[in-house]
Amino acid sequence: MVDKTDNESNTLWDKLSERRMRMMSRREDKGEDIKAFLGKGAEFNGKLVLNGSVRIDGEFRGEALGNGTLIIGEGAHAEADIAVDSIIISGEVRGNLNIKKRTEISPTGRLVGNVKTALLVVKEGAIIDGACQMSDDDTGEDLGNETAE
Repeated sequence: MVDKTDNESNTLWDKLSERRMRMMSRREDKGEDIKAFLGKGAEFNGKLVLNGSVRIDGEFRGEALGNGTLIIGEGAHAEADIAVDSIIISGEVRGNLNIKKRTEISPTGRLVGNVKTALLVVKEGAIIDGACQMSDDDTGEDLGNETAE
């Protein structure tokens, strides 16, 4: 077994930590940088205005709006009305959603509230308790009206 000095192990640890942070701050599907991050154990109450991607892994209450993608991580809780370009739900969201482009609910995701979106992706195991309205945001034309059960 090789004995490492504290300086060598700290350098290795720093490299691993830096790599992990880079991986966490990149969106897997588009490579888009995360502009803000609310970690596990953190709470935010108020109005969140997005301009890019924002990830929530903690507790959020209030309103979220703007341009970009809101990511609700596994184990996160959001009680909010949300109006953004796209949303990925892996935790729990309670509130009404008005999503311009894409709504994705992962197997661990739960939505309690109504959603209006152009594209809805619901993975097996996800839960929706509310109404779903799909419409093309550019035209305002109704593409179909479904109620989730």
